[in-house]
Amino acid sequence: MVLKKGILAVIFIFSTFLVFAQDPEYSLQVEPAFQRLLSLADTDGDKKITIEDHPKSPFWMVSQKGDSVSVSEIYYLSNLLQRLAVARQNEQRELEISLSEIKEAPSARISRRIKTEFWDDLTRTIDRKGLKHILKDTKASGDVQRLYVPADDTIGQRYFKQLQQDNPGFEVVVLPQKITPEYVKSINDKPGLLSLKLKNGKGVPFVVPGGRFNEMYGWDSYFEGIGLLLDGRIDLAKAMVDNFVYQIDHYGKILNANRTYYLTRTQPPFLSSFIREVFETSEEKDLQWLKSSLEAAITEYEEVWMVEGERLTPNGLNRYYAQGIGIPPETEKGHFEEVLTQFGKKHGISAEEFRRKYQSGEIKDEEADRYFTHDRSIRESGHDTSWRLENRAADLNTVDLNSLLYKTERDFEYLIDLYFRGELTTSSGKTFSADYWQKNAEKRKALMNRYLWNEEAGSFFDYNFKKGEQTGYISATNFYPLWSKMASEEQAAKMVPNLMRDLKAKGGILASAQSSVEETATNDVQRQWDYPYGWAPHQMLLWQGLLNYGYEQEAYELIYRWLWMITKNAVNYNGTIPEKYDVVNATHKVYAEYGNVGTEFDYITTSGFGWMNASYQLGLALLPQKYVRQLDELVPPGMVF
Repeated sequence: MVLKKGILAVIFIFSTFLVFAQDPEYSLQVEPAFQRLLSLADTDGDKKITIEDHPKSPFWMVSQKGDSVSVSEIYYLSNLLQRLAVARQNEQRELEISLSEIKEAPSARISRRIKTEFWDDLTRTIDRKGLKHILKDTKASGDVQRLYVPADDTIGQRYFKQLQQDNPGFEVVVLPQKITPEYVKSINDKPGLLSLKLKNGKGVPFVVPGGRFNEMYGWDSYFEGIGLLLDGRIDLAKAMVDNFVYQIDHYGKILNANRTYYLTRTQPPFLSSFIREVFETSEEKDLQWLKSSLEAAITEYEEVWMVEGERLTPNGLNRYYAQGIGIPPETEKGHFEEVLTQFGKKHGISAEEFRRKYQSGEIKDEEADRYFTHDRSIRESGHDTSWRLENRAADLNTVDLNSLLYKTERDFEYLIDLYFRGELTTSSGKTFSADYWQKNAEKRKALMNRYLWNEEAGSFFDYNFKKGEQTGYISATNFYPLWSKMASEEQAAKMVPNLMRDLKAKGGILASAQSSVEETATNDVQRQWDYPYGWAPHQMLLWQGLLNYGYEQEAYELIYRWLWMITKNAVNYNGTIPEKYDVVNATHKVYAEYGNVGTEFDYITTSGFGWMNASYQLGLALLPQKYVRQLDELVPPGMVF
C-alpha cells in the first residue's frame, strides 16, 4: 500500500511537470464545476474558500488531451472559485482555464485585478446612466432617493428634473442660495446625495471608497488618484479634480463627501497635490485647466482655511473646525450612547430623552455643543475616530493639517513659478505671485517649529492652543512634515528612529502608539484610527516622506510589511482587500467602529477598497524587484529585514 502511494505520487509529480511545461487548457462546465468546488472546499459555507476551510479532497481538472491535474492549495482553489464565479455571472456555460492562471503570482494577480477590474467597479457617475446605483442607495430615508442640486447650477437643475419625471421614487431638491448650519440640520431627516459636475450631458465620473458607497469622499479621492495615475487612468483622476472644483464653486468647499449632512464640513486639503500630480503626469499640458483648477484651490485656501476665528487660530496656525448643529446624523445607532447618558444624568433624564430634547432645541447645553463641535471636527480631519482628537479636535493645531497647508503653499509657489512665469492672475483680477506663496510657506514653517516641534522628543506634536501646550500624542500624523518636506534634515534624523521604534508593527505603520492610547483613553472603546490599526493613507505618505529624506531601507521595510500583510490576507482569504487592518496581528479581522468595508462578499471581491488598492499599486511601484519575489513567496518581514 505504501509502495502504491509512492508510485502514484511520482506519477502525479511527473504529470504536473508536463502540465507546467505545456500549460494546457482545461475545459470546465461552469455550473457543475462551481457546485462541485463549493461542496469540496467551502466547508464552512461562507461562499468563500479560505484557510478556515478544510477541503475534503482535491479538485481534479482534465485537459482536452486527457492530462489531469489536482488542485488542493487554498489560494489556487479560491482563484478557481473566483474565475468560475465571474463566468457564472456572465452566464457562460463553459470555462477554458489554464493552470498558470490559477497559480498566478499573488502580487501580479492583485495588481492586475486592481488595474483592470477594481477601478471600474468603484467608478460612479451622477447622471442618467449612473442612476441605477443612486436608486439602490442604502443611506436614503424611506423609499425616496433624493438628489440635491445647487441653486446656481441651472444646467444641473434642468437635467436632473427631467430624470425625476422618468424615474418614480427619485426626487430632485434645489438647495437654497445660502446654505446655513440651520438649514442642513433641518434636512437631516431627508438626506440625499449632492450633485456633481455635468459635462456634455453626462456626469463627470469619480471613484468611491468601496462598493457600498455612492458618494465621492474628500481625502480618499487623492489617494485613489495616486493609484489611478500609476495605472494609466489619467482621465479618471482628472475628472475627480474637476468634481472637486465643482464642489468649491457650488458648495464653497471640498466636502467630507457629497451628501447633505456633510455640507458644513470639509476634509484634509490635498487638492493642490492632486492638481500637480495629474497635470505633470498628463502628456498634454493644458494650461487653461491648470489655471482654472488652481483658482479653485486658492479660493478654497483663502475662504475655507484662512478665515480668522474659524479654521485659522490666533497663533497663525490652523485647525479642523466643522460647523454644524446638534448630533452628527450619519453615525451608527448607539455610537454616542455613553456621551448622551452622561449629559442625560446632568439634566436628570434618560439618554434618549436628552437626545430628543437637545436635537429639538428644547435643551440648551454649551458643554454638549462643544463636544459635538469637536466630534464633527474629528470627522472633518478624516480620522474618525481617535483618542488623539477626542473632545479636543477643534482646540488643536494639528501636525497633519498644517503640514498639508504647508505643502499646498509650496505647490502654489512651484506651479505658478514654473508654468505662469511667477504670477497668476485669476478671473476676478487678483494676482498671486510665487514669492507670495513662498513667504506664506516660510511663515507657516516657522510657526510649526515654534509651536509643534519638540526638540527633546525629536518629534512634532499637535498643539492645544487653548491650553498653550503640546499633546504629546504619538501618531502617524506627527510624521507628515517628512511628506510635505517641511522638516529639516536634522529634524528628520531624529524623527525616523522614533517612527521605526514607536509605530512600526508586523504589518506596517500603526495609526498611533499603544502608549498614547493607554495614557489618553477614558474607556475601553477601540478607536479605529488608533493602535492596533493601520491605514493606507498613513503608509503612502510616510513611505514617500522617508524617501524624500533618503531613508530608503526604512521605507522599503515598511512598504514590504504592508504589502506582505495585504498579500498574505488575500492569498488566505479568497482575495479579500478591505478598508483597514490590524497591523499588530497583520489581519483584516477588525471589529472597531463601523466594521471593515470590503470583507463582505460572495465568491469574489469585485472592487477591493479604494485607497487600499492605491497603496498596493504604489508600494509595488516603489519596492525593488528583489523584495517583490520574496513577497510572492510570503516570506515574513522578519526574515527579509
